[in-house]
Amino acid sequence: MKRPAISVQRLGQEGEPLVVIDDFATHPDSLRQAAVAAAFEPAGHHYPGLRAPLPDGYFRDQFPVIAESLGRRFGPHRQISVVDASFSIVTARPDALHIRQRVPHVDAYGRDRIAMVHYLSPAHRDGTAFFRHRTTGFETIDDTRAPVFFGRLQDEVAAIPPEGYILDDTPLFERIGGAEGRYNRAILYRSQLLHSGAIAADAILSPDPALGRLTVTAFLSIG
Repeated sequence: MKRPAISVQRLGQEGEPLVVIDDFATHPDSLRQAAVAAAFEPAGHHYPGLRAPLPDGYFRDQFPVIAESLGRRFGPHRQISVVDASFSIVTARPDALHIRQRVPHVDAYGRDRIAMVHYLSPAHRDGTAFFRHRTTGFETIDDTRAPVFFGRLQDEVAAIPPEGYILDDTPLFERIGGAEGRYNRAILYRSQLLHSGAIAADAILSPDPALGRLTVTAFLSIG
């Protein structure tokens, strides 16, 4: 049994941490089996695919390494709570994406909110990419920046409509970093970072958990 290996990248000019944890779960194959048996439904909230409940005990088993990873990298805090978490599979075709799914996004504005992605597909390396908005220079979006960012973005996407999943530099966004979706790797980052699933043009977009891009996606709160 391998011990989880934790490393940290600093992204862009704002220097936000991206924590990468390899060999995250002790029994990743058992999680894949649980996903195969789970009932997936359309995700909603602009996620381009399906979601299903996690097995009981997922966070009980993973909490120690999550707490260790968050401890010295996201500022002082006394507690960690789970806001939302599920199995997720990307299934939407690039030409079927809503405009909001074709540009980088944030999941929350507060610095106390942390996103986690746990990659569970041996056949997929499509990970997560992070971006800077060229016009404003923003890499994170908070309550103050949001009106400026979304106002500019609305005009920009009308003038230069984006196509498909965003993987790399575009006329509107500059890629500032990312993580490959290696099997049993997890990443942690602030939810206010501009990011997108780095889905390749030839990605297998199967709804079958045994074939598709299976992950655990979770949102945590620290305080």
